[in-house]
Amino acid sequence: MRLALAQMNPLVGDLRGNAEKILTAALDAQNRGADLLITPELSLWGYPPRDLLLQPARIALQDQVLRWITSQLESDLMILVGVALPIGDNRTPGLTNSIVLVERRGWRAVAHKQLLPNYDVFDERRYFRPGTGPNLLFLPHGQRLGLTICEDLWVDETLQRERLAGPDPIAQLIPERPNLLLNLAASPFDVDKPLLRQKLAGEAARRLNCPVVYLNQVGGNDELIFDGDSFVMSASGERLLELSACHEQLSLWDSCSRTNALKQAKKNPLDQLFRVLVLGVRDYTKKCGFQKVLLGLSGGIDSSLVAVIATAALGADQVSALLMPSPWSSTGSINDALALAKRLNLQTNTLPIQPLMDRFDTTLKPVFGDKPQGVTAENMQSRIRGTLLMAVANQQGHLLLTTGNKSEIAVGYCTLYGDMNGGLAVIGDLYKTSVFALCDWLDGPTSQRCRHDHQLPESGDLVGEAIRRKSPSAELRPEQKDSDSLPDYSDLDPLLKDLIQKRSQGELLTAAGHDPELVKLVQQLLKQAEFKRRQAAPLLKVSPQAFGSGWRLPIACC
Repeated sequence: MRLALAQMNPLVGDLRGNAEKILTAALDAQNRGADLLITPELSLWGYPPRDLLLQPARIALQDQVLRWITSQLESDLMILVGVALPIGDNRTPGLTNSIVLVERRGWRAVAHKQLLPNYDVFDERRYFRPGTGPNLLFLPHGQRLGLTICEDLWVDETLQRERLAGPDPIAQLIPERPNLLLNLAASPFDVDKPLLRQKLAGEAARRLNCPVVYLNQVGGNDELIFDGDSFVMSASGERLLELSACHEQLSLWDSCSRTNALKQAKKNPLDQLFRVLVLGVRDYTKKCGFQKVLLGLSGGIDSSLVAVIATAALGADQVSALLMPSPWSSTGSINDALALAKRLNLQTNTLPIQPLMDRFDTTLKPVFGDKPQGVTAENMQSRIRGTLLMAVANQQGHLLLTTGNKSEIAVGYCTLYGDMNGGLAVIGDLYKTSVFALCDWLDGPTSQRCRHDHQLPESGDLVGEAIRRKSPSAELRPEQKDSDSLPDYSDLDPLLKDLIQKRSQGELLTAAGHDPELVKLVQQLLKQAEFKRRQAAPLLKVSPQAFGSGWRLPIACC
C-alpha cells in the first residue's frame, strides 16, 4: 500500500480553508499513485481549536465540508481526516476527537481518541469524551491498520514524563495483529520532544511487531509551535522515512517496499530551537493578519536575538526597530544596536526620550514634591518607551514584539505597560542563559546551514561579540547592571528550572544544591510577579513548562 503523509499547517477554525489544503494534498497524492492519504489530528480544525468547538455553527459546517471533500474526489484514493464528532445525547462534553475515512462514496468514523490530555497546555476533557478501542481499520487487499491519535501512543511510563490514567491503546491492538500502526498527532514542540516521540514509536513498533507511521501537525498556533518532524519507523525500530521539521510537506511511503534505514544524524538542539522560534513568529504574524513587526532595539542581547529571529521569519524589509536612548544609555549600546541593524539590513528610527522624561518630571513634581526617584523613575523610562512603541505600531499597523526573557518574567524584572508592551513575547520561554547560548551558536560556524535556509547573512557575526560579551543591564540608571538586583543568571536559571519545571519547593531545592537564602529570595520574587505574568503578551512555548495557558497559579495566595 502506498501511503501519502500530509504534514499540514492548518489555520485553527478555518474548516473550509483546511479542507482545501486536504484536497490539494489529495490531488497531489493521487497523481503520485497513493492509495491512502493521512492527515494530522483534528486536521480539519487545526489544533488546538479550544472553545471554537463549543460553537454549534462550526460543528454543523464540518458535515458540509466533509461532504464537499467527497464530492471533489475523482479516484479511489482514501483519506484519513482528523475531526470533532458530535455524540448527540445532549450531555457534556458532547464531542469525540476522531478520525474519519473519506472516500468518493462518503465518509465514516473509524477511530476515537482514548487518552485525552488535560495537563499543561492541554484541556481536551473540556470538549471531548474518551473513545473505546481497539481502533482497527480494515482496507482492501487484507490491510489491517491500527489507528491511534496523538496521546494514545504515550503509554510507556519508563520513557515519558507523564502517563495519563486510562487504557493502553497499544496493548488493545496486540491481539488484532495490525500490519501497520498510524498515529495522527498534533504534538507541540519542546526541546525534549523529538527524540522522545521516536522512542515511544519504537516501543510501540516492538510491541506490535509492525511499522509505525507518526504524522504530526506543523506550524505555529498562538503560543504553541508544532514542529512536524513526522517519520515512519520499521517494526525493529529503525527510521525508514523522515519529513522535514518546521515545513509543510507531502511524502510517500510504500509499505511493501524494502526501504533502507536512514542514517542516524544527530540534530543540534540549538538549530532546532531557532527554527521553531522562527516558525512561531512567522505564523503568529501571518495568522493574526499582520505583514510587518516592530521592536525596540537597545543594544542588549535580548532585543538583538529577537531582531535576528524576526528577520529570519519575515525578511529584513518587514522588520522595523526603534532606538530610544535615555541619558543612561551607553554610547556602546547605541552603537551596538545600530551595527546589528546594519548587519541585518533593518530600518531603524531613533527617538531620544530625555525630553519626555523631563516633561514627566515637571508634571509629577506637584504630587511628589520632587521629580520621580528610584524604581518609579526607572519604570517611567520603560513606560515612555512602551508608549512610543505602541504609538508607532498602531500608526503603522505593525505587530509589536516584546523582547523580555523567561528569567526576567519569572522574577518580575520587567515593567508592566513598559517593556512588557506588545502582541508576542518571542523569547519569553528562554532563560537568559539560553539566550546567550543561542546567540553564541548563531555567531558560530555550525549555524551556517540554518542561516542559509533563512536568508540571513552567511558570513560574519549576526549578533556580534560586543553584544554577546556585554554585562546584562537595563540601563535605567548610571552604571546599572542586572546583577545589582538579581543573582547571576548562572545561579538563577538552574533554580528557576527546578521551581518552574519540577515545581520543587523548600528542602528539595536546598537538597539539590541551591543556596537556602537564594531559594527564599527567588521563591518570593516568583510569587510576587504572578500578577505581571497574568497581563503579559502571549509567548512562544519551547520548554516543558512555560508561562502561559499551562501555568495556572493564583495571584492572591499564601
